[in-house]
Amino acid sequence: MRPNHDDFLLEKKPVFWLLVALAVAGLLAFIAGLLGAHPEKAWQAYLMNFLFWSAIAQGGLLFSAVMTLTNARWGDPMARLAEAFSAFFPISFILFLLLFLGRNYVFPWLHEDLHGKEIWLNIPFLFTRDCLGLLILYGLGYVYLFYALGLQMKGLVPKNALQAYLCNRWAKALQNEALYTKRMRIFSGLYIFAYAVILSLIGFDLIMSMDPHWISTLFGAYVFVKAFFISLGALIILAAIYFLSRGESTRLVPSHFQDVGKLFFAFCLLWADFFYVHLVVIWYGNIPEETHYLIERVSVQPWRTLAWTIFIISFIIPFFVLLNRKIKSRPKFMIGLSTLVLFGIWLEHLLLLGPVYQHGVSGLPFNIIDILVTLGFLSLMVFAVQSYFKKLPVLLPDGVAERNIA
Repeated sequence: MRPNHDDFLLEKKPVFWLLVALAVAGLLAFIAGLLGAHPEKAWQAYLMNFLFWSAIAQGGLLFSAVMTLTNARWGDPMARLAEAFSAFFPISFILFLLLFLGRNYVFPWLHEDLHGKEIWLNIPFLFTRDCLGLLILYGLGYVYLFYALGLQMKGLVPKNALQAYLCNRWAKALQNEALYTKRMRIFSGLYIFAYAVILSLIGFDLIMSMDPHWISTLFGAYVFVKAFFISLGALIILAAIYFLSRGESTRLVPSHFQDVGKLFFAFCLLWADFFYVHLVVIWYGNIPEETHYLIERVSVQPWRTLAWTIFIISFIIPFFVLLNRKIKSRPKFMIGLSTLVLFGIWLEHLLLLGPVYQHGVSGLPFNIIDILVTLGFLSLMVFAVQSYFKKLPVLLPDGVAERNIA
């Protein structure tokens, strides 16, 4: 018997209306910030959350693509859940386009002497290349997803118009399943390549360029590694909620959480390594154009306290906790740990962007507007994931949707 996804997450009315309230509160808080004395802080919250939640969606589909390309059968149930994050792609693209409205506040270098960097840092070129980059990334992601879903829906009795249309398309294609599987593998590889290139570009344009006189050739890799790190945390939370609400009918077992927990631990180490490498190389080089960026974020309050907080809750705590083998297989505990890490990386976005928009701040570098805007973005992500669950199958315990990879 297939699970009914309609009672998962959103279809419980109290949860649905809570999310609606959060979305409205986030929108009103953003508007209030725009109308206040410092609209740049409202755009800072918007940019932070665009980067954070888009990274989760992009990294979520990457997990599925990696499982396909490496023929990792152990991750199949987790990959099916990870694919649901792709429903945020259209929202992410629209949110990126809306950044254009706040360009005068988002990009402080518009009012600076760029010393010849105007060729790269100008609004028309920046939005054109990033827009095309996101279209390529999301387009490749959806083509890969089309093939991945085709194998899942083989033999499925459609329950809505979208499923009926797709099943009809896939039924013809699956007459040559070997070719179909080969194409899925090809597009999984293309998505992985585009993910690395385009997230590097987004990192350069929407984070590093905010301080246009600071340059790090390692920053692009840091951005896409971090994105996969937080997407693993989000996947663990989603899988744990799904498992706790439906039990083993989901085909999830504790070993799945343990295996993904190992990946989560590995990328925790990798993220910390990139964090450390940036720190050491800049300190050792002692070049003024580079050290000012570091000094402002790790030696000046309140950013110094924030930097140590991020390091502790995103690396130190998960490092020692995840050394324990049993903890990784406990969904309830992993929800708490993953949430803590996601909060830490959200703060890391604040550490990178905050000093650009907030000068001379002495207390906490975030306020109620930041929190409400974040909760508004969270509600958009949950709505997107649930819409995917309602329209398309995710996990089918009777085995109909298991991927058959030769």
